[in-house]
Amino acid sequence: MTRRAAVVGLIGTLAVSGAGLAGAAGPAAADHVKPSEPPPKMPVATGHGGAVATVDADATAAGLEMLRRGGTAADAAVAAAAALGVTEPFSSGIGGGGFFVHYDARTGKVETLDGRETAPASATDQLFVDPDTEEPLGFLDARVSGLSVGTPGSLATWEEALERWGRHSLARNLRPAVELAEDGFVVDETFRSQVEANIAIFADFPATAELYLPGGAPPAVGTTLTNPDLADTYRVIARHGVDVFYEGPIADDIVATVQEPPLGDDATRVVRPGDLTTDDLAGYEVVERDPTMVEYRGLQVYGMPPPSSGGSTVGEALNILESFDLAAMDEATALHHYLEASALAFADRNRYVGDPDAVDVPLEELLSQGFADERVCLLDSAAAAVKPVAPGMPDGDYAGCAPAAADAHAVDDAGSTTHLTTADRWGNVVAYTLTIEQTGGSGITVPGRGFLLNNELTDFNFVPTQGSAPDPNLPGPNKRPRSSMAPTIVLDDGEPFLAVGSPGGATIIGTVLQTLINRIDRGMDLPGAIAAARLTQPNSRNTSAEPAITDGLLGDALVGFGHTLVRTAEIGAATGIEVLDRKLLQAAAEPVRRGGGSAGVLIPQRWPRP
Repeated sequence: MTRRAAVVGLIGTLAVSGAGLAGAAGPAAADHVKPSEPPPKMPVATGHGGAVATVDADATAAGLEMLRRGGTAADAAVAAAAALGVTEPFSSGIGGGGFFVHYDARTGKVETLDGRETAPASATDQLFVDPDTEEPLGFLDARVSGLSVGTPGSLATWEEALERWGRHSLARNLRPAVELAEDGFVVDETFRSQVEANIAIFADFPATAELYLPGGAPPAVGTTLTNPDLADTYRVIARHGVDVFYEGPIADDIVATVQEPPLGDDATRVVRPGDLTTDDLAGYEVVERDPTMVEYRGLQVYGMPPPSSGGSTVGEALNILESFDLAAMDEATALHHYLEASALAFADRNRYVGDPDAVDVPLEELLSQGFADERVCLLDSAAAAVKPVAPGMPDGDYAGCAPAAADAHAVDDAGSTTHLTTADRWGNVVAYTLTIEQTGGSGITVPGRGFLLNNELTDFNFVPTQGSAPDPNLPGPNKRPRSSMAPTIVLDDGEPFLAVGSPGGATIIGTVLQTLINRIDRGMDLPGAIAAARLTQPNSRNTSAEPAITDGLLGDALVGFGHTLVRTAEIGAATGIEVLDRKLLQAAAEPVRRGGGSAGVLIPQRWPRP
């Protein structure tokens, strides 16, 4: 019997209970917004018994609650992720997907789960090409459409993670998020500004506007926002399992929303329908993949393999930097080397990395020290290379400096994700990055269900980008788009040392790479490594840099190397956990970026470390 056959009988039950039905009346604006006080946020916490670091105090509290009730790092990660679906719905939620990296203290193994969204079985490489003009769609037209929505993978990831490494049921892990959606959370400036940036899109979809534009405007900072539809959806999933999402009435609602986007009567935009089907949802599978691993300064750095480019690009860049003594350099010189290694690794990422189930990714060669040593030849310690640089030739034949494989092509991707990091009393560690892609995803809320759908398929290249060479990241049937998400776990002689990750589209790779360098090479502790000013170079003509760099002597020094700096308000929003001596845990989150993050430990340290 198929999963769908097992759950279709639920429709009658759900109809009787009225829980989470499509088309159910949503909350009135006055019913789900009220004044309140925001919860406190602490960017750093040190102690024992387990730790959680997220961008949000409510999500961190949800994870800590699971640890307090005897849960594992996986339980804490799922509970925190479900809570983020309430409080940070424009960057995460059950309408999206992500990558889950887990260290198992019992086996000493690092394992990964690929919960990336998939394209419909009907998708072709012409998915984002206008059939009338034969030109690629504009990004906004592609994003705000059913075309951009891939089969969500988050719920399947949670189920798989809990089956492997959890101690509590999914229903138990969803409980804090249900209460949060029902009782509400306090709107902060980051949330309000994200709504404001999406007003024109959200206003066109009644279900989205009703939820996030109460009274026709973004909710005021300091008010409490509830989401009873999402609370009901979580309850249905808790009661009946994830099958109700992938093969039951929620799946039907998702497909109906994608195929006939529910626009308001006064909407002016044209929203193209998608071709996602119930078969696409029913056929979705989380994939276990071998993690990437490179040795760096005697440490073992594990990351997420393709279709994420995070592990391969961070790993290649670290292999390149292994040839240089960054600790002996002044700050500007060290950052110059970081930027140049990043550009070289990005060139290879753009040329070779895609969904490994659809294209041949030379991952072993990309992560080989021989290939990195060949790429080192192109890194001038005194001057920045002209960008974009050309990719190398990861062919297994490495001797001296090799010629470029093809012309240089830059490919930047943008988006908004979220990252959380957890650890438990037994020594298990999780680094989990999840997303719905753009801030606000497709902008389309499933009516009566309370969650936004992703626009993840816009992570595909709309048309070929690599000149005469094959493009590994074009759309295709059931294909997973390439990602820059880079959840990372670092071991020291097989024992957990550090876990870190960040949101930020293509800037994720630079944020994680720079944080690792700051901690390992530059003598910073983890909170300092996360707080330090950032810059990122995804093999493009300009280098994005935060004001603390562009507006000071450090920026002048980097310009002296030949870098073209473009001022960017902020880059990334990292979280991490470090295992200190005597199993002491230090959780760290952003002190300022994205409104500041939230770190917590189960048993706070009573006295400061000497």
